[in-house]
Amino acid sequence: MPIFLQVPFQKKDIQGLTAGERVLLSGTVYTARDAAHKRMDDQLIEGKPFPFDIEGQVIYYVGPTPAKPGQVIGSAGPTTSGRMDKYTPKLLDLGLGGMIGKGYRSEEVKQSIVKNRAIYFGAIGGSAALIARSIKAVEMIAYEDLGTEAIRKLTIENFPVIVINDVHGNDLYREGVEKYRQI
Repeated sequence: MPIFLQVPFQKKDIQGLTAGERVLLSGTVYTARDAAHKRMDDQLIEGKPFPFDIEGQVIYYVGPTPAKPGQVIGSAGPTTSGRMDKYTPKLLDLGLGGMIGKGYRSEEVKQSIVKNRAIYFGAIGGSAALIARSIKAVEMIAYEDLGTEAIRKLTIENFPVIVINDVHGNDLYREGVEKYRQI
């Protein structure tokens, strides 16, 4: 049975989640990929304000396709999270509550997740059209010139994710490999 969670969340909201649990997210998340992360980092270095309130928020690593007529958004599947790893610890230190993507995270990111009591969710690659059904509204927030990689505010309802890295240091990917080796 999935766990229902409202975003943005407070740290206490995710303390009980463990790797492997299915979660349905509702509320607000922000999209950001490689180019947006680079630009956010540059702004922080320059002392400029962050493009959105990051406290307890979730960033979804996605570059959605344009919406077809009558749709809120086009295909919205996750991109590989590791490309954002060099920026992630700084964002977690600033209060980012979680991330949604696909693939492994670096040891530095996993340690930062534990240190900052954050969470990394996996979304299922290949189900982008299905995931898009959970997105109810889209608003451009920053870096429109980046096209599909611009930062967007998504209003989501029952967005399906799986806990990959939890606040306790568990890693669903590592655990899966270990279980396979025991067979």
